[in-house]
Amino acid sequence: MHNVLVTGATGFIGSHLVKTLLKENKSVRVLCHYNSRSDVGNLKYFVPDVNNNLEIMWGDLRDSDSVKKAIKGVDTVFHLGALIAIPYSYINPSEYIYTNIVGTTNVLNACMEYNVERLVHTSTSEVYGTAICKPIDENHPNQAQSPYAASKLSADKVALSYFMSFNLPVTVIRPFNCFGPGQSARAIIPTIITQAIRSNKILLGNIDVTRDWTYVEDTVNGFIRISKADSVLGEIINVGTGREVSIKDVIKIIGKLLDKELIVVCDEKRIRPSKSEDPSGSA
Repeated sequence: MHNVLVTGATGFIGSHLVKTLLKENKSVRVLCHYNSRSDVGNLKYFVPDVNNNLEIMWGDLRDSDSVKKAIKGVDTVFHLGALIAIPYSYINPSEYIYTNIVGTTNVLNACMEYNVERLVHTSTSEVYGTAICKPIDENHPNQAQSPYAASKLSADKVALSYFMSFNLPVTVIRPFNCFGPGQSARAIIPTIITQAIRSNKILLGNIDVTRDWTYVEDTVNGFIRISKADSVLGEIINVGTGREVSIKDVIKIIGKLLDKELIVVCDEKRIRPSKSEDPSGSA
């Protein structure tokens, strides 16, 4: 792994991955979604303005030409680019289909054309839905309970079909709930922290759900180790801690750290549709 492309590099996990790869002296190219502000998202927090090992390209996953230009000349691709906000997927499902499924297909085709040595495709633990059995392993049934989860599961299936049909060297990584520096304030842990700093009242939805919380640097380590392991080609690999903690307990921990007694107020806008809610995201 010498010349690397990271899609979704401006996001939370992607920016941490780029930071780690640069520390390992890799030549890193990133495909950023074009915007008129030349905003590189989280990269500006973790990567120096001038870095000779970093190349920024602008484009769109939905545009095959953009993807081909980005992939030409690299040997390893970490594909993290996707629409990930679950609430927005209820509002505009079609956008998730185009970005997450069509965009991934563009990545797969370009990897085929340029004989990429390794592709790590990013999935999500959301594809498992409500836990039927615990711990949730890679053989757990898939139950996509939101348009977002359905789009990611579809992209996973397409990626694995390229391994089986064309011998494309791809592995699917399924991170569980990641947290850490630089995470969007819309994510649950930053949401709790930012509200708790301002007030002792926290507006949230269902706080009884449990999740497998994984620190971002541990998740990034999973990406890198998977990219180097030939034994996982054509496989799905979960990355998590194997332990579940409820949002209620996370609130207690944050309150203790801030020396505050936090009071939760139910916000109906933050509650998922009943059939779409995943009460347990344990690994």
